[in-house]
Amino acid sequence: MKGLVCLLLLLETFVCVVQHQVDGGLNENEISQQLRSEDGRQNPPQTDTLRDEASTDSQQNYHLCFTDIHAALRELTATVTEQKTIIRELTATVTEQKTNIRALETQQTLILEELNKKNDEISNITLGQVELRKEFRDREIAFSASLMQSSSGDYIGPFTTDITLTYRNVFTNIGNAYNPITGVFIAPLKGAYMFRVSVYGHGGTAASVSIVKNGERVVAAHEHQAKDGLNSSNGVVLILEVGDVVYVSLWSGRRIYENQNTHNTFSGFLLFPLR
Repeated sequence: MKGLVCLLLLLETFVCVVQHQVDGGLNENEISQQLRSEDGRQNPPQTDTLRDEASTDSQQNYHLCFTDIHAALRELTATVTEQKTIIRELTATVTEQKTNIRALETQQTLILEELNKKNDEISNITLGQVELRKEFRDREIAFSASLMQSSSGDYIGPFTTDITLTYRNVFTNIGNAYNPITGVFIAPLKGAYMFRVSVYGHGGTAASVSIVKNGERVVAAHEHQAKDGLNSSNGVVLILEVGDVVYVSLWSGRRIYENQNTHNTFSGFLLFPLR
């Protein structure tokens, strides 16, 4: 706005100069004509005086207008210089802001890429967990059983050879991997399994059993004393392949006792499957 005002002032000054020059020329010519026409009637010194005065006024007006032009030009030059400085500063600011915006856009892009990557990882983990849970749900395996279903007490053993104990009183048999008729557990899939056994007997004859995997003793529960009740327990984690068998064997010459209190139990469950 300030620059526009200066420009209008400059134009007005130019118009003033031209007008004064024209006015001055016209006055001078008219005075000359009048002086020539009245030359006979008036004294020549007076005519010269009028001519000199008109010329002096024209020169003064010209100098005044010329001074105003210079002042306006100086003010306009200062304004233009100031505007150029402001424009340079604004240009530098805009350039800096553009650089900052590009940096922020780059940072935002990297953050979005990282978030997308994390989301993909979380999605994969979630899908994996769902699949694993589904696999566990489809292949949940657990059983627990005791020796007798009747409430009357009775001894089992001793025998001249090891025998497989059949735990017929089934409490739980998820997955039906345990057979209460044969007393054998057959692994339906590869995995880590936990097994436990407990025994009870009376003094005078030892109470001894073993957890057997594929015909080989793994761990034993054994107790012996001269009188009173005997009890013992043991457990083991086994890695089984599909089709491996696990059962409890009563040692030869050993004896256990069972009644309604269900002292003798055999249980097992799948900890986690293996690939």
